[in-house]
Amino acid sequence: MTSTAPEALEGQHPVAPTVAEPPSWQRRLRQFGYRPDTTGALSTGLRERLVPPYTRPSERLWELFLIGPAAADRIRRASAWGGPLLVALVAGVLRFWNLGKPHAVIFDETYYAKDSWALINQGYEGAWPKDIDKTILSDPGAVLVPTDPGYVVHPPVGKWVIGIGEKLFGFEPFGWRFMVALLGTLSVLMLCRIGRRLFRSTFLGCLAGLLLAVDGLHFVMSRTALLDQVLMFFVLAAFGCLVVDRDRARARLAAGLPEDDQGILRPDASVAETLRLGWRPWRLAAGVMLGLAAGTKWNGLYIMAAFGLMTVLWDVGARRTAGAIRPYAAVLKRDLLPAFVSVVPVAIGTYLLSWTGWIVTDKGYFRNWAAEQDKLNGGGTWGWLPDWLRSLWHYETEVYKFHVGLNSPHTYESNPWSWIVLGRPVSYFYESPAPGQAGCPADASEKCAQEVLALGTPLLWWAACFAILYVLWRWVFRRDWRAGAIACGIAAGWAPWFLYQERTIFLFYAVVFVPFLCLAVAMMIGAMVGPAGSSERRRTFGAVAAGVLVLLIVWNFIYFWPLYTGQAIPIQGWRNRMWLDTWV
Repeated sequence: MTSTAPEALEGQHPVAPTVAEPPSWQRRLRQFGYRPDTTGALSTGLRERLVPPYTRPSERLWELFLIGPAAADRIRRASAWGGPLLVALVAGVLRFWNLGKPHAVIFDETYYAKDSWALINQGYEGAWPKDIDKTILSDPGAVLVPTDPGYVVHPPVGKWVIGIGEKLFGFEPFGWRFMVALLGTLSVLMLCRIGRRLFRSTFLGCLAGLLLAVDGLHFVMSRTALLDQVLMFFVLAAFGCLVVDRDRARARLAAGLPEDDQGILRPDASVAETLRLGWRPWRLAAGVMLGLAAGTKWNGLYIMAAFGLMTVLWDVGARRTAGAIRPYAAVLKRDLLPAFVSVVPVAIGTYLLSWTGWIVTDKGYFRNWAAEQDKLNGGGTWGWLPDWLRSLWHYETEVYKFHVGLNSPHTYESNPWSWIVLGRPVSYFYESPAPGQAGCPADASEKCAQEVLALGTPLLWWAACFAILYVLWRWVFRRDWRAGAIACGIAAGWAPWFLYQERTIFLFYAVVFVPFLCLAVAMMIGAMVGPAGSSERRRTFGAVAAGVLVLLIVWNFIYFWPLYTGQAIPIQGWRNRMWLDTWV
């Protein structure tokens, strides 16, 4: 079957392709920047559209630094990993510096640090006595793990992760924060590599990672033993696996398409609609990561649904680009079932495996519920299922009731509408040391403020407000898949919370989509610098504006550093940093 798509006419100059008049809605949207893709196939090769090459720095840049072609090529290849590793090193130094301070159980660490210690030692969470935190901080070796089961409302993966750090470094602040700080550092490395692959630019990838490294919310969450940072790590890892899978699938399509006598790749409807994309281990890995995300907090389920739809639509786009006349039908026939199996059953299996400790110890909360019910009513309709599975289902239904009914007022609760502008950050720790104590200057005229505030770097988040609008515009009007992927990551982490606006929720839940905000800002900054082929004047002004924005964001992070790390500062310095009344 021979394709008659415009791509097939590339290089045949005597014959002009016939381009259909775009629909009226497309013509009306041109005033907003929409550009129907009717000529792009003639200017960009099919191979490059399926598997875009990575950008190269301008030769003038190397000439400016007196670097020859051979050395420039070595630097370029080394920077693919060297740049991300350098950014991750900076992020790691920041996150591990003085990690055990404040030497306190801050905010919800009072739940997760103790539950993690019980889980890693006996396989299930215990019922801890009240007021045990002071004893843990003063003499953790004297604290016994309670054997009575405790009622907990989050799955165990995040607590297993935190517990590993406690097992390695002890039942103390450094121990229960270690693994979260490690995952926070690794997430910066991942974002650099994901951004590089997404934008085909090492510079923009490293820029996205740098922005994540200096985001205050991500930084504070990396130094606190809460579950949301662990959830963010697995969500970002799943996204990265799907981006790699997308590249591999498109490369297989490119390899299966025919070439003409000039070696130019040609679209072929038959190949595009019937070629099987084979074994896709990166998609399976994404399923595992999404299972671990859901096994950390349940909002990972919404992200799994969004990412599953996204990867299927990517297959539709790939087959359409390769020449498929009916790409949706082709994906429905060839790709939908393998995609579902790779993500959903794998994620469910991973989730169930994460409950192994609760299952095998036979002592966790509600663990014997099914056996007790069997004694009362003889098993019932579902008596043929394993008792652990029925007990787990009952446990999960009770937890769901708890979550949807959680509406007790809290000082730091916030509506998700206010998150993007940092309307109400959460104070994890606050003390007022007297002059000469706990780092408060001896000559201070009044008490100091010592706070750990879960606040995103304001200039980064406020720039992200514009970046979100930019990526939505790129996705809707320029059909840019990268913008759509970033928008999907933001929406998957943010939008579900609008369904529970009556529930008690907090700004720090937004850490799940912070990496995608950084990708959006990096994409916007790339547009500020200007596309290839822009005039030197345009690129110069764009580079200066972009550089100023990045430096202001870094300065903003440094300015709020005392509030991120719990350093004692004069009370007036603390007041100066309360830019909004709602931050107090």
